[in-house]
Amino acid sequence: MSRIERRFAALKAEGRAGLVTFITAGDPDAATSRRLLTGLPAAGADVIELGMPFSDPMADGPAIQVASQRALAAGATLRSTLDLVQDFRSGDDDTPIVLMGYYNPIHAFGVEAFCGAARQAGVDGLIIVDLPPEESRELVQPARAQGIDVISLTAPTTDDDRLSTVLAQASGFVYYVSIAGVTGTASAGRDAIAAAMTRLKRHTDLPIAVGFGLKSPDQVAVVAGLAEAAVVGSAIVQKIADGLSADGRATPGLVDDVLAFVASLAKGVRGQRAPS
Repeated sequence: MSRIERRFAALKAEGRAGLVTFITAGDPDAATSRRLLTGLPAAGADVIELGMPFSDPMADGPAIQVASQRALAAGATLRSTLDLVQDFRSGDDDTPIVLMGYYNPIHAFGVEAFCGAARQAGVDGLIIVDLPPEESRELVQPARAQGIDVISLTAPTTDDDRLSTVLAQASGFVYYVSIAGVTGTASAGRDAIAAAMTRLKRHTDLPIAVGFGLKSPDQVAVVAGLAEAAVVGSAIVQKIADGLSADGRATPGLVDDVLAFVASLAKGVRGQRAPS
């Protein structure tokens, strides 16, 4: 079993949903990013999405766009992102890491070379937000050959006919984007998410993680009662931004404050029983 499969199997055995957390690699600087990543599992993150910094993150809202800019300004690259994962693996061989981002840096790196390097670093999955399923074979095949899942995105606008195409090559888990729009904006209501879960479960047996717009323990608790995982990204990234000094440097309490926020989210998730 892959790390992702093992983690969701363990969550099911515990009778609870998981917390998926997102940070951008290299934000706000390499050392702080490393401390944040290393601390996330103990704070309660069950799966970690690690953003690959990119100059034009068109699917992301302002918080993550600025995080990418900070990381790039601090010297982050796709290679340094993989190095960050490899460093994390030296102390944690259990927590799944999913790289999330855009296809251009992977294409520039070389798809097969990237997949091999990602596997060697300890990457478990990829979420590539601007690669449509019709064009995904050039990534899916070499990723699968390295044992890396390419995780499918679905949205409220994905109708039943389209779902069959989107989910045809899905593995790991399915990421349900609960609102139309960019990250970090409004969140969907409970009834809308419940209806979406019912529909998605007719099409896939994979675990479903729900994200976009989740910002509080109460919101993740609602999702934890409906899906296999809740995803929080922009709210965590904003906490990082809140911990910067006027000149953009990490303040001494930034890491502790961010991890305390993640712990509060994890408490919200753990207070709910998983859907039956």
